[in-house]
Amino acid sequence: MRILGVAPFVVLLLNQQQYPAARYVAAGIFVLMGLSDAIDGYLARRRGQVSRLGKILDPLADKILIVCAVILLASQRASVPGVPLPDWVVVCVVGKDLWVVIGFMIVFLLTGQVRIQPTRTGKAATTAQFIMVAMVLFAPEFNRLGGSAGTWLATAAGWMVMAICLLAVISYSRLGLAFLSEAGNGSAGRGPCEEGGPSEGGRS
Repeated sequence: MRILGVAPFVVLLLNQQQYPAARYVAAGIFVLMGLSDAIDGYLARRRGQVSRLGKILDPLADKILIVCAVILLASQRASVPGVPLPDWVVVCVVGKDLWVVIGFMIVFLLTGQVRIQPTRTGKAATTAQFIMVAMVLFAPEFNRLGGSAGTWLATAAGWMVMAICLLAVISYSRLGLAFLSEAGNGSAGRGPCEEGGPSEGGRS
C-alpha cells in the first residue's frame, strides 16, 4: 500500500506550485505513509508476523518514497516555494542508498550469500529523512508563525540527514567488510565438496 501511495504523492508534488492545496494533500499522504510504516513494523514484531517478503518490501517502500521526495523537492518544478531542498541533500540521500546497494552486490558476488542486516544508523538515517521531508513540506506554515523558522528547521534537518547518512555509510561499510571476513574464514575451513547456503538477516 505504501508503494502504491508513492504515485499520487509524486503527482501532487508536481502540481503543488500551480495548485497550492496539492502540497497539503501530499504532506498528508506522506505523514500517513510514515505512520503506517511505524505501525506496520510494530505490529509485525509484536504478533510475530515478520515475513521474508516484508523484509524486502518494507525498506524498498521507504527508499522509493524518500528518493522520489528529495529529488522532486530539489527540482524547480516541484520544490516548495521559497524552501527548495539543497542539491547536496539529494546527493547524500541517493549516494547512501547506492553505496548500500553496491555493497550488497559485492558481498553477494564474492560470497554467494544474501546478507541483509539492519543497523541503528541505517534506521536513524531513514527516520531523519522522513523528518526532513516533513519539515520541508510544512516549512511555509512555520515561516508564517515566526519569520524564517520553517526555513531554518528544514535546513537544520538537511544537515542532520547529511551527518547521519555519512555515519550510516561507515556503519554499512564496516558490516560489509565483516561479512566478507566471516565468509573468507568460513571458506578456509570447508572441504572441497562443501557449499555455503544463503543467509537471511533482518531489515535494512
